[in-house]
Amino acid sequence: MLKVGLTGGIGSGKSTVARLFRLLGFPVFDADSETKKLYHTDPLLKAALEKYFGPDIYRDGLLDRARLSALVFSDPQQLELLNTLVHPRAIAAAEAWMAQQQASYVVKEAALLFESGSAAGLDRIIGVSAPQHLRLQRAMQRDGASREEVLSRMQRQIEEPVKMRLCEHVILNDEQQLLIPQVLALHQQLLAAAI
Repeated sequence: MLKVGLTGGIGSGKSTVARLFRLLGFPVFDADSETKKLYHTDPLLKAALEKYFGPDIYRDGLLDRARLSALVFSDPQQLELLNTLVHPRAIAAAEAWMAQQQASYVVKEAALLFESGSAAGLDRIIGVSAPQHLRLQRAMQRDGASREEVLSRMQRQIEEPVKMRLCEHVILNDEQQLLIPQVLALHQQLLAAAI
């Protein structure tokens, strides 16, 4: 089985590409949503978050995401601490999930694939690329965020040109190239490589 990473900057359209792979019948691990589940289901992670960010980081058993965001996004050291606690647990969850799959290839979608160290152990990496103005517009519209908030998030990720150079395949989601033919062509390449 081929293990494929799927990454891209905020607003690039990687979730759209992931949906296309799902429609083709291939399993996709959504690192963002699975990590959100870990905040509530992983007792070791919960204990570590309470230890380092205070017992009131959970309210009625639920993570106070707004409070955690306020703590970590204003302090780079706190953000690094959070990443140190969360990334290994999320990587382990993805590896366990992949071990259960039976498809020719599986896809792990993660915005911070390189930043988190979770690119290690993957056979291929696909990058989804889009111009910054489109990424900004998409993220602002999707998240209801201000331009400054989105730019701040972008600054915490590897710059897109650097990230795309680290990928074996790049899908252009620039509203000029058709997305589906690119995914179908890449799907055929992955099937051939998985044999």
